[in-house]
Amino acid sequence: MEDDLFSLVNLRDMEVIDINTGTKLGFIKDLKINCDEHRIISIVLPSQTTKMSLFSKNEDVEVPWEDIKKIGVDVILIDGKKLSEKD
Repeated sequence: MEDDLFSLVNLRDMEVIDINTGTKLGFIKDLKINCDEHRIISIVLPSQTTKMSLFSKNEDVEVPWEDIKKIGVDVILIDGKKLSEKD
C-alpha cells in the first residue's frame, strides 16, 4: 500500500505529459480538493501561453482528476483531449 502513496511535494516535482500528443504540459501548480469527501478534484497547471502582462489574467489549465491516467516515478500521464477542445 505504501508504494501507491505520493506526497504533495513529490507530485509537484513530476512533469505532466499528455498521452495523446506527447506534449509536456509543465509541473503541477496547485490542487483542487473536496474537503468534505477528502479527495482531489483536479490538478492546476500553469498557463501554456508565453504572453504575460501586468494587467492580463493568467489562465491556468485545470485537469480533472479523472483525466489522469498514470502516475509514474517521475511523470504524470494525462488524457489531454478535453484540453485541446477548449482552444
